[in-house]
Amino acid sequence: MTHVVYQVVEHDGGWAYRADGVYSETFPTREAALRTAKRVAREQRVPGQTEEIQYEGADGVWRTEHADGHDRPDTDVVG
Repeated sequence: MTHVVYQVVEHDGGWAYRADGVYSETFPTREAALRTAKRVAREQRVPGQTEEIQYEGADGVWRTEHADGHDRPDTDVVG
């Protein structure tokens, strides 16, 4: 199972959360960033529908995959 950690950090003159090196939008307060990170982490764990997805990889190649809507990551929020 995948494990995603959302970390609340100072960013761009305010606060943001990041996961796997990617930052969210900037929030004016740490509390606002933390509250949103917790909501996002909860939503990430919600099962969805099983379906085919398409995405462009870092190499620029488009791929199609079968995504099991019940294969959701475990999440944590720190900071």
